[in-house]
Amino acid sequence: MTNSIDKDRVLIFDTTLRDGEQSPGATMTHNEKLEIAELLDDMGVDIIEAGFPIASEGDFKAVSEIAERSKNSMICGLARANFKDIDRCAEAVRKSAKPRIHTFIGTSPLHRAIPNLTMDEMADKIHETVSHARNLVENVQWSPMDATRTEWDYLCRVIEIAIKAGATTINIPDTVGYTAPAESADLIKRLIETVPGADEVIFATHCHNDLGMATANSLAAVAGGARQIECTINGLGERAGNTALEEVVMALKVRNDIMPWKTGIDTQKIMHISRRVSTVSGFVVQPNKAIVGKNAFAHESGIHQDGMLKNKETFEIMRPEDVGLAGTSLPLGKHSGRAALRDKLSTLGFEVGDNQLKDLFVRFKELADRKKEVFDDDIVALMRSGEDAENDHLQLVSMKVVCGTGGPAEATVEMEIDGDDLTAVEQGDGPVDATFKAIRKLYPNTARLQLYQVNAVTEGTDAQATVSVRLEEDGIIATGESANTDTVVASAKAYINALNRVIVRRDRVGEGADTREISYKDVT
Repeated sequence: MTNSIDKDRVLIFDTTLRDGEQSPGATMTHNEKLEIAELLDDMGVDIIEAGFPIASEGDFKAVSEIAERSKNSMICGLARANFKDIDRCAEAVRKSAKPRIHTFIGTSPLHRAIPNLTMDEMADKIHETVSHARNLVENVQWSPMDATRTEWDYLCRVIEIAIKAGATTINIPDTVGYTAPAESADLIKRLIETVPGADEVIFATHCHNDLGMATANSLAAVAGGARQIECTINGLGERAGNTALEEVVMALKVRNDIMPWKTGIDTQKIMHISRRVSTVSGFVVQPNKAIVGKNAFAHESGIHQDGMLKNKETFEIMRPEDVGLAGTSLPLGKHSGRAALRDKLSTLGFEVGDNQLKDLFVRFKELADRKKEVFDDDIVALMRSGEDAENDHLQLVSMKVVCGTGGPAEATVEMEIDGDDLTAVEQGDGPVDATFKAIRKLYPNTARLQLYQVNAVTEGTDAQATVSVRLEEDGIIATGESANTDTVVASAKAYINALNRVIVRRDRVGEGADTREISYKDVT
């Protein structure tokens, strides 16, 4: 077999940095991409799709540096079906010990109509572009975009062409999340049985969650013969998202009795990378999200709690420790020292440097002075709301709010803006509105507030509030998050955090910019 692997082994292809980053507002900075790539590499991801090199100078640089730094993972870049894209992709991944080019074209009638190509013209294009890619790297992945809505005979025809041209992996994307599990399994099985040379390549599945079936479809495809699952951390991705890495990996681990396939993922590192992706992307994980949600291992009802006390296996099909969660949750207090904090962070899956620990300890002490007990979720919230001094043009210095039943609220906000200390006083419809108006007075902007969300981290009147803010300015979407026992302070910091992200993305113009010059959706 040209691209042989253990038949019981399922390769994990992570596309958090490419497809995941296409979520509105999820754009990551260069250093954040490098960090996430390192975590993916460390946890045992087989292939990392690091980006779309021709999309922007920023994407190219990120893919290039990830390729150079990778230790274990194969590094892959995305390219449309043209020589320019493929050449740029090859250049970006060339320093990887295991480079891969992933080239694609939309093959369904709807997608063929976009470049106005006939079936024969598209077939010729597939042959010449896959051949070109294979002349540049040994490992080539080809995708017929919208494969699940492509005519059967034509799908078989173009897959055969791609295999003959040198593709080593054939990916079958359910681009719009249209497929049901039975169809997903049957499609892969029939393709392997029908297409000449199909037994010489690896078939992959790439599912979207538009109908909530991405995980089920991916696992069904494996049952049908696919040996690569394309997925993202937390199911991040366009629209309803992609197949969630943590779900397929844990499903294969927990239900190995009926799904006898294995991955190379160190599952104990799942929670840490989940939290980091959530932080850098600005996308909060829903509490009831499978595997990594806050409530995934919580048991509220009396019957469930009684069962758990008697035998954990009564209502728990996997251990929290299996995904990197601490088995116990002993709170810290204001008398706890740095060693205790570092130990707690390690237990929660966070490895921090001395400087980061120093900054975190100061914020921990401030929190501990306001709270009787600092729980695990509080520590996680502190990590999530950590300051990014490198990119912080705006910083909150102090604020004071006066509100009540006697009239409009008034906020006095002091900020440091690029080294200058400025103060503004504004009135508004409530303390948060007044605070946001004061911030806008100090830093005038046209960003529109798309989302304002408040959640309590733990229980009690002294609980931290986590505030999420999403802003949009001229097509740039950015999300900020912060946690504080004072909801208004958390709101101000989250708003400023989002503005800092807008500034970073707004400033990416010219040489070294990360402005999207083209879209992966452009086919020609």
